[in-house]
Amino acid sequence: MERDIDELFKKRLLRKISVDTEKVNSSIRIAEKKLEEAQKLFESGFFGNALLSSYTSMFHASRALLYKEGVQEISHYAVYFYIKEKFADKISKSLINSLNNYREIRHNILYGEESEIREDDSENSILDAEDFLEEVKKII
Repeated sequence: MERDIDELFKKRLLRKISVDTEKVNSSIRIAEKKLEEAQKLFESGFFGNALLSSYTSMFHASRALLYKEGVQEISHYAVYFYIKEKFADKISKSLINSLNNYREIRHNILYGEESEIREDDSENSILDAEDFLEEVKKII
């Protein structure tokens, strides 16, 4: 179900807002906090919750980029699609793909069949979230 960005705006899954530096900074702070939370959850053996927090960190880092461009999201998919289309030259393709994969896993855990998250998958999500946040900070 590929869409283009114009269609996401028409469907109001994305909308233009004023550029808001405070929202950018707030989203980065949330991303950092969620990454710390993921690390603590991982150390405590809560691998599924650690992955969810890693994804949430990546999501909020992504939101910071959208806010920097004066865009508000209404869906997680719209955030991923916007990042894929607008930042593929600045964020590695593997990290953008990871964002989407963790988005789908998050959706399945929260709304579908909860699957068991392996320790190595959880650990990789944290490493990806760290790298993603660093790349976003370089852009901002």
